[in-house]
Amino acid sequence: MPRIIFSILLVLLLLSLGAIESRSDDSNTSSGPIDYSQSTNGQLYEQAKFYYNQLLTNQSLQKSRESWLKGTRNFRRLFLLNPKDELAPSCLFMLGRMYRQMYENFKLGLDLDEALGNFNELIRLFPGHRLEDDAHLAIGLIYLNQKQDPQKAANAFETIVTRFPEGDMRSLAADKLKLLSKEYDIALPKILIGDAQSEELNTIFPAKHWSSQDYSRIVVMAAAPITYNETIVDQKDKQRRLFYIDFKNSYIEPQFRTKTSIKTGLLKQIRTSQFSADTVRFEIDVESIDSYKIFSLPEPFRVVIDIRGKKDITPILTKKSQLPTPKLDIPPPPVPLVKSTRQIEKQKPVTVVSIVREKQKRVFSQESTVPKKSLSSKKPISPQAISLAQQLGLGVKKIVLDPGHGGKDPGAMANNMQEKDIVLKIAKELKPVLQKELGCEVVLTRQSDVFLPLEERTAIANTQEADLFISLHINAHPSTTVRGTETYFLNFSTNADAMRVAAMENATSTHQMSDLEDILSDIMKTSKIDESSRLAQNVHNAILSGIDQKIFGKVKNLGVKQAPFYVLIGADMPAILLEIAFLSNEDDARNLRDPKFVASLTKEITSGIRSYMQINTASLDIKK
Repeated sequence: MPRIIFSILLVLLLLSLGAIESRSDDSNTSSGPIDYSQSTNGQLYEQAKFYYNQLLTNQSLQKSRESWLKGTRNFRRLFLLNPKDELAPSCLFMLGRMYRQMYENFKLGLDLDEALGNFNELIRLFPGHRLEDDAHLAIGLIYLNQKQDPQKAANAFETIVTRFPEGDMRSLAADKLKLLSKEYDIALPKILIGDAQSEELNTIFPAKHWSSQDYSRIVVMAAAPITYNETIVDQKDKQRRLFYIDFKNSYIEPQFRTKTSIKTGLLKQIRTSQFSADTVRFEIDVESIDSYKIFSLPEPFRVVIDIRGKKDITPILTKKSQLPTPKLDIPPPPVPLVKSTRQIEKQKPVTVVSIVREKQKRVFSQESTVPKKSLSSKKPISPQAISLAQQLGLGVKKIVLDPGHGGKDPGAMANNMQEKDIVLKIAKELKPVLQKELGCEVVLTRQSDVFLPLEERTAIANTQEADLFISLHINAHPSTTVRGTETYFLNFSTNADAMRVAAMENATSTHQMSDLEDILSDIMKTSKIDESSRLAQNVHNAILSGIDQKIFGKVKNLGVKQAPFYVLIGADMPAILLEIAFLSNEDDARNLRDPKFVASLTKEITSGIRSYMQINTASLDIKK
């Protein structure tokens, strides 16, 4: 009962105050007095808005703070008279708007606090109302523009995008959040980080990198396929070059926006930034750039950047050594389908046939461009049989062995065995045999059961400046009767079985494998393919002829094949992939368990590599 009496007295007081103020202000406005006793709520609201619009258009009226206060009292009375009316939220919103404009006019902090108070009151009293997201946006803009508090502004905008995904304020709030993320390193809410099918930003992860004196590989992973473009920038008075790669419609978390210095090798620094609200930039500082390639790999999507610097090649020229480049018996390179290789400077025709590598020089004399002897025979080698390695006089001093799979990737599994374990065991047994028999250094891409991405394995071989790269694998097939050995080198393939094996080792689909033609056409060099095919044939033949058939049964010859294996893409040296046996076949599986078979296998792989070395890297006579 007392509450009812209090409410009646409050209404009577407000009506009397309104009548008094209306009479006193009647001379200041053409809107006339607001009669609270004779008007409906709708009429009162429209009259209050009419006066507000007069404030916006009448310059003399809007200069008076008292005129603005009168306008706020119009909306406040209406709200107090009908706090549960459908127009009550609109009254609170108008109050917040007017006090914010009063702050703009008179620069009084109390007006800004009043604005925030009314917007927050709307949110508290009328959750879910159509004006709630407008109120959150207004609060966010006040904190951003007037209060200079970007974190509180981000909190308000985040509420809009998470609670009102279909609201009309959502797009503007999302834009503000992206801007805040760029300018103040504020993390975006997960709802703004989408996938390939959404319109939201794609997550970019920190770059991984490998570098040697004249080679660098940078790999950037994204949550989904993404578009990108690159730019080369010359630095004045410096030999070093800047290389930008921008990822469109993308976002990287604030903790990954860093500058990473690399003290050795071609790569000097990588700076990662949210370059714009929807663009992530990787700024790559390198000592020099001769050429570069960019290509992407699927599942997970990642972009691979290979940069090659200008090598320090010291030519040795005499009057007798002004020779044309010897003709190589190598077929022409494939016609590029895509432009994935950029040449920074045009390569001039090379007339010098000497090369310096690891402090060893090989010079072809003017009288003959063909070495007189090989390591394995005193018989002269015909010009048609001479490889590129022979003509450049390069030897095999370092081999990188790559045990496939590892860690979370077991590879083929059958007969209670896992591919990752078998190939690691074979690699560890093969390493000392190669070192002893061939006198070369051997490096393993992994020494234990750890996961390595395919592109990292190739990068290890390149940064190690290996002369050969051999990836070890065990095959599998739906049919348990299929068995045998097959050896691969990188190239296109139309063979269905080869594509199946490549898709399995690449952990992707055969459809995506066919798309690799665009990547490979401009990545592969014909001389490397030719050398890789020679290595593959020698190793393959050695395994087939050397394994004791009486003990281990006949090793079925599945041939030397070509296929687009990711792990071989970008290798700077002859590279092959061995599918030693089929884990799904009981006979092959039994052999793989036998230490004698593994010992025999390592012996024959070594023999095959020796054969390749003898035929393809013969010593060359140096004539003065």
